[in-house]
Amino acid sequence: MSLDHQSEVPVYRRADTPTEARVADLLARMTIDEKIAQLHAVWLKLRANGRHEWRTEDFAQRDTGVPLDTLLQHGLGQVTRPLGTHTVDPQEGVEAFNALQRQMIEHTRLGIPVMAHEECLVGLMIKDATLFPSPLNYAATWNPALVGRVGEVIGEQARSIGCHQGLAPVLDVSRDPRWGRTEETFGEDPYLVGVMACHYVQGLQGEKRDVLATLKHFVAHSASEGARNHAPVHVGPRELNDTFLLPFEMAVKLAHAGSIMPAYHDIDGVPCHANRDLLQGVLRDKWGFDGLIVADYAAVNLLYTHHGIARDVADAAAQSFNAGLDIELPGHECALHLKETLARGEISEVTIDAAVKRVLRAKFDIGLFEQPYADVARVNVRSEAASDVAHEVALESVVLLRNDGVLPLANDGRQNVAVIGPTADDPLALLAGYSFPVHLINSGESAHSSMTTPLQALRNVLGEAHVSYAQGCAIIEERRAGAPVFPGDVSLDTREVGTRDALISTNTTHIIAAAEAARAADVAIVFVGDLAGLFQSGTVGEGSDTDSLALPGVQQALLDAVLATGTPTVVVMTGGRPYNLGGQEERVAALLMAFAPGEKGGEALAALLVGHENFSGRLPLSVPTSAGAVPYVYNHRLKSAGTPVAWHFGSRYPFGFGLGYTRFAYEALDIATPTAPIETGTFAFSFTVKNTGARSGVEVVQIYLRDRVASSARPVRELKAFSRVTVQAGGAARVHVRLPVDMLNFTDGRGERIVEPGEFDLMIGSSSRDIHLHATLAVTGKATRTLPRDWRMTSDVSVD
Repeated sequence: MSLDHQSEVPVYRRADTPTEARVADLLARMTIDEKIAQLHAVWLKLRANGRHEWRTEDFAQRDTGVPLDTLLQHGLGQVTRPLGTHTVDPQEGVEAFNALQRQMIEHTRLGIPVMAHEECLVGLMIKDATLFPSPLNYAATWNPALVGRVGEVIGEQARSIGCHQGLAPVLDVSRDPRWGRTEETFGEDPYLVGVMACHYVQGLQGEKRDVLATLKHFVAHSASEGARNHAPVHVGPRELNDTFLLPFEMAVKLAHAGSIMPAYHDIDGVPCHANRDLLQGVLRDKWGFDGLIVADYAAVNLLYTHHGIARDVADAAAQSFNAGLDIELPGHECALHLKETLARGEISEVTIDAAVKRVLRAKFDIGLFEQPYADVARVNVRSEAASDVAHEVALESVVLLRNDGVLPLANDGRQNVAVIGPTADDPLALLAGYSFPVHLINSGESAHSSMTTPLQALRNVLGEAHVSYAQGCAIIEERRAGAPVFPGDVSLDTREVGTRDALISTNTTHIIAAAEAARAADVAIVFVGDLAGLFQSGTVGEGSDTDSLALPGVQQALLDAVLATGTPTVVVMTGGRPYNLGGQEERVAALLMAFAPGEKGGEALAALLVGHENFSGRLPLSVPTSAGAVPYVYNHRLKSAGTPVAWHFGSRYPFGFGLGYTRFAYEALDIATPTAPIETGTFAFSFTVKNTGARSGVEVVQIYLRDRVASSARPVRELKAFSRVTVQAGGAARVHVRLPVDMLNFTDGRGERIVEPGEFDLMIGSSSRDIHLHATLAVTGKATRTLPRDWRMTSDVSVD
């Protein structure tokens, strides 16, 4: 290109020009209508011929009466789920998205390309993509590197379809398993959540950060009143920072996350989408977040229709964008009114410009102007390598909670097994709520699944002749949409047919046959749990909260009948939350918690049950003794029980717990640095883990600390380090830990993270309850230290 021709090319189109210069040049050329167009999305069923259709929903995108061509004439910030909105072959979906992109580039004045986002929590939520296990499974592996590989695979698939932003991971710290979205979390410990999130984000975004991860839901969504979706949150500033903000802080500072999504609820009366203290004060000013803040679906409109803090949709838009929002998702019903709010003096063009700059900066940084189209020939959303990663997660995440010796099953043809239960032969029972087949339930569509169910996998391993089957009961007779409303409260006289109670089966007709099948077998395996489904189309998932930890429907009656036969009974629990077994926990021969193990979950469960593989999963959340014990988490503060001895309180299976086919012993603790200075200190210690069993296995070592005396009440123990340790039968491994003093911080009354001098109890064990080694560590110094912005957030564990 000649110098003369180069000078004719607008600065914003020159790829070799610094991003800030390109942003400034483009912004200076934009009209107010073109600026506002960059601050919202559009939700369409895209067509390759350009004849796109509106996708409207009462809760997310109402018909605004604006013709599509009129809406798109000034450009567009994002398009919502171009391949995930409806069932479309990936190649055809890419062609349709490219058609919209061509319209933006060739038929708008400035030719600004549009970003596309998709859901990707458990794999791309589109047709044919790999169906990964749930985030609870990710966390149950206690294997951050493996979670990073999951992110890498999903990122590669996202790039192949032209997806620029993935709406994951979820960093909500679980507080109450009755909450339907518990299945989307990494569990109840903020450090474990933060570490797993960092690896997922780094894997998804890659070194170039050309696919933006979206941290959600900012913040404390999981601490909702009564564990109800969208309900208010009541937490103080210390707890907010130490428990709920910590994972976000880690993912922003350590993983350079590209986007954040605020939550639906209010905290102390201030909805998150209108909370400038959080979105601007904490995220951008305090942490230095440089990415995009995108709205949760319809959340801007909810400021007007639900929270009642805005007088109309224009006011709702003004409040959100004044608070720091960059893009309204999934549509445009509020952002289109920003011009009106500007005229009313409720927002300034300076504020609008700041948001537009951030949107444009993101588009330049991900290379969208240079590579706006996806290559149809390179679409790749399914591969053997991707399925292998999904299989590995499933294998490493199943938690063995009890085993009286019945496992592993005999694989020599001498044992007959009765497979029983509603989740034994249902492919959807293996999947979490944000998988494509589950999402289709509410749209009236269905997706055929070729997944191998646990029943099929066990027959493949043990032989057809040795495996009988009886469903016994159903959880839900017919999978369909079931929410009476979304979101908000249901009036007390509402008793619509579509409510949750009407969906859950009460049919006990087939339980007798199931019990007979168990009586005729050497071992019974009962598969129980729940079914993911949005807004009460299932028993767990977004909007599918519960008031009980009893098994949904008549599953407990089924289990009771099988146990009454006297046949040794293995219980395999799948789903998005732990359930109680009606007091039968001590009568079952073995108990597994598999969560939602994904498309390879059936094969993984069969391999573990017959002993081809060893169990290595550990609980990422406690299993409360009953619904009356919740909220219960391992890292509670003292006196949570209420009375000196409260038998209903606590957890039968605590955070971090899990068994295997071998046993381990801990010994030879050596504290190299029992004291460390408050300014720059690091504790170093080591210990030995011995495999005292007859086969190799994986131990998950866990390091907890407790602050003996502090200026505010502290938890009874907190996870500060962990690692998977593989040890051969009869062998030993030496584990070395380096723990920065910074990690002993907590939040003071100013909202700052501080470390105080003093003594700490060091606890090393195989769960939060099973502690095998103890010591005392001391932080030395004369004064409390306030941590800087870039404090040391992670510990280091190495194994000889």
